[in-house]
Amino acid sequence: MSFIQAAPRLPHPWREDRVLRQSLARILPEAQRRDAEAGFVALGDYALQACARQAASPPTEPVLTNWDAWGNRVDRIELTETWREGPAIAARHGLVADGHDRALGEFARVRQFAKVYLYHAASAFYSCPLAMTDGVATALRDAANAPLRERLLPHLLSRDPATLWISGQWMTENAGGSDVAGSETVARRESDGTWRLSGRKWFTSAINAEVALALARPVGNPPGADGLALFCVETRTADGAWNGITIDRLKDKLGTRELPTAEIHLQDTRAELVGGTANGVRAITPVLQVTRLWNAFGSLSTMQRCLALTRDYADRRMAFGRSLAEQPLFADGLAGWQAEFEAAFGLAMEVALLLGRVESGAGDGDDATLHRLLTPLAKLWICKLGVQVASETVEAIGGVGYLEDSGIPLLLRDAQVFPIWEGASNVQALDVLRALDQLGIGAIVNAVDRWTEAADGVVSDFDAEIVRGTVRHAETWLREPAHDAESLQAGALRLGITLARALAAALLAQHAAWAQRERDDPSPAAALRRFCAHGLDHIIEMT
Repeated sequence: MSFIQAAPRLPHPWREDRVLRQSLARILPEAQRRDAEAGFVALGDYALQACARQAASPPTEPVLTNWDAWGNRVDRIELTETWREGPAIAARHGLVADGHDRALGEFARVRQFAKVYLYHAASAFYSCPLAMTDGVATALRDAANAPLRERLLPHLLSRDPATLWISGQWMTENAGGSDVAGSETVARRESDGTWRLSGRKWFTSAINAEVALALARPVGNPPGADGLALFCVETRTADGAWNGITIDRLKDKLGTRELPTAEIHLQDTRAELVGGTANGVRAITPVLQVTRLWNAFGSLSTMQRCLALTRDYADRRMAFGRSLAEQPLFADGLAGWQAEFEAAFGLAMEVALLLGRVESGAGDGDDATLHRLLTPLAKLWICKLGVQVASETVEAIGGVGYLEDSGIPLLLRDAQVFPIWEGASNVQALDVLRALDQLGIGAIVNAVDRWTEAADGVVSDFDAEIVRGTVRHAETWLREPAHDAESLQAGALRLGITLARALAAALLAQHAAWAQRERDDPSPAAALRRFCAHGLDHIIEMT
């Protein structure tokens, strides 16, 4: 009988993930870790089951039926099995609710995003509407429309699948993606005080959601982004019919194919103002701050699965008399990508901790400033890194990794969405530049000094001055008198990557020192040395 290579097997996503377990051991109080562990185990179990199911049969896609047999417009969407399971998983594990649970204090977001990380790769992107739901709940907490807030938040934060609602966010139109100023959807106020929206929304992910936030321009408002207002739309009427919504088609996408993303028309769609009749883009900013962090953790979840499958494959794939894992060049490459992943994980987890501190009131102004600066940096760098790691996984597994029915190409196609969602990389870089202009770089300098000090002299072969020097080089470059606005913008992406990598190195150094003292584990320190050797400073390439 001819040889048949065994497929790579996924280890338990919670029990066998050193990076996640150590990170939570360092950050969470022991009582919170014990309280949360059963949920982490259950989500890991679900991920293994979903992985086995996906391997046994290729994923299906949602199906849109516009008309019934009698010619009635129905716009009915049949969801996939994983999406039908989504509400029960999300509600039972508090994938949205945990982040808003005041009883969890400053650690609410850390616990939540640990669950998001465990769930995402098994979710067929049901994590997408959960991210939007989380962002919308965050925005509604401070919304001026109190009756709307009081009616919707119990649904958005429900732990009961029967009452849980998910939300979309409808910003993108034909005239603009990231530049929403050209939005053409019109809002008209009726004589009874209600609002009606009419227009076309070009990308509406999770069109099955019960509610959505939408940007529209009230009649008489001036052009530009400030003339847009933020509205909330309940997608169905009391009798279950679409609320002035027609679905033109579902998007045929490179990845995220189980996620029903639609092109829709709004015609006299009933809506409610979230706040004022202008400055809607500012009102939706809290949504983006949250969903960008979901993007980062989704990318990390994909990376973790890629690396886990590659390691298992390398352990059992024999070539030239020994396993791939024993081949020096292959082992070196895999260790390098693991180091990048560990550094990225630390940065994302710090953003989650900062968000929890700010929202709970445990943080101070420095925490708020650092959170504002780190969120777009983490989204920018981590999401681009995820595509690289997924691509390396396809190559590492070779020809079989290029075959659709192996499931490996799906990881690469799905990873590509993260640099695009919630503002592509250039948008994130320009957001960083604006934040630095408003807030300065001092908070980053101080944080890097603080984190590296914890490791300096503790982690062998770690040169803290290299990390500090990278940040100070960025600070010097920003203050260069010769730089006008256009040259700053031209270098913004490289600046952002430089700052993200320096911050990630400092955080990994802090963690490595903890791991050596508390766990006698040299693995994070080894990852730190390799990560720093890959290079932190991209500003030297600027002209």
